[in-house]
Amino acid sequence: MNNIGTEHRSNIPTLTAPRHRVDESAELSELRLRVQELLDRIATPERLNEFDESETYDLEMYRDLGRAGLISLGASLDGPGPSHAAQSVVLEELGARPTSIAVSMVVQYMGVQLLHSYGTPEQRKEFLAPLHTGDAKMSFALSEAAGGTDIARAMSTRATLLPDGNYSITGEKRWIGGAMDADYLIVLARTSEIDRSAIDGITMFLVPRSSSGIHTQEIDTMGIRGLAQCDIQLQDVQVPAANVLGQVDRGFRQVLATLNGERLNGAAVALGIARGALDCAVLWAKQRQAFGQPVGSFQALQHSLVDASLKIETARLMLQKATQSADTADSPNETLSAMAKLAASDAATTTTDAGMRVMAGWGFFRGLPMQRYFRDARLYTFAPLTDEMTRNYIGEKHLGLPRSF
Repeated sequence: MNNIGTEHRSNIPTLTAPRHRVDESAELSELRLRVQELLDRIATPERLNEFDESETYDLEMYRDLGRAGLISLGASLDGPGPSHAAQSVVLEELGARPTSIAVSMVVQYMGVQLLHSYGTPEQRKEFLAPLHTGDAKMSFALSEAAGGTDIARAMSTRATLLPDGNYSITGEKRWIGGAMDADYLIVLARTSEIDRSAIDGITMFLVPRSSSGIHTQEIDTMGIRGLAQCDIQLQDVQVPAANVLGQVDRGFRQVLATLNGERLNGAAVALGIARGALDCAVLWAKQRQAFGQPVGSFQALQHSLVDASLKIETARLMLQKATQSADTADSPNETLSAMAKLAASDAATTTTDAGMRVMAGWGFFRGLPMQRYFRDARLYTFAPLTDEMTRNYIGEKHLGLPRSF
């Protein structure tokens, strides 16, 4: 794992994060406390470090979240999905500790929302019920090598309608989180050439991971090491017509309807990373001694931590405002979710950079979490949409500027 001797480790201050209280409803405060108490038991620093170092997914922790009701969040199979505010509370707490699990949960919540919104009763029973309880895990197979933000135009994975009414899917997907140990995939594939310059002609499919013709290969990444990113090859994968999720040729349009929630959830994880890093840095600054006093007494370091805390609280307020709009408005203000994601991304990168500077050499130590926060925070500068494209969106929708792409 590392070769820093035990004589050095004995000098490391204990970094035990405080319980956070947030100005929110009693229901959300109770949920936050429930998540914190569970993580106190199962997300020990040693366990988090172990799975990050081994670059493996903590499936048992995921199942614990399901058993605790933190995936379904009280939603029934035949009703709407869980509230965005509740999801953001869970994801912030996870982001502050088991970050890779938090990123995985963003994907699970997206699957939950898609199945609640478009699943048939039979699909909800087969695919959503075990997802609610943590007995199954899904992966969302959208991106491809030739397309990033413009994936609809670039999509080359095809689903061909067979004479028997079923489908055969062939193509390649890239950067698919958790595909190696998922129970099933939600795969987007082109089903017609209605208009390749538009977003129609693409369909969603529920594909069991055990289906013949699916091959995955892990991508070696610097961050979120507890959740494998994968390339997927699909070669003549047979999928029954009953596994079409939503409407044929309208799948990408239906996915777009859920992206507001994905932005909110990405913002919540980034906020959690920022908060976890700030807690770590502040505790270190209070305990670490230099020149006969805590390093936190030095003005320059104090200012960097104060600036980080301001960014965190700004991001939190933006996220709360955006989730309220998503949960209560007939037409959610998607500009708010874009702003929340951008603010949280900025908070995460700013805070982890400040934390590394405060901890200096010890920030590099792989036995402490700061270096993990620093690596993991970079994900949300480009996911689920790059910060640059998010700024373009805000410029067009909020400021009324000409479209820049």
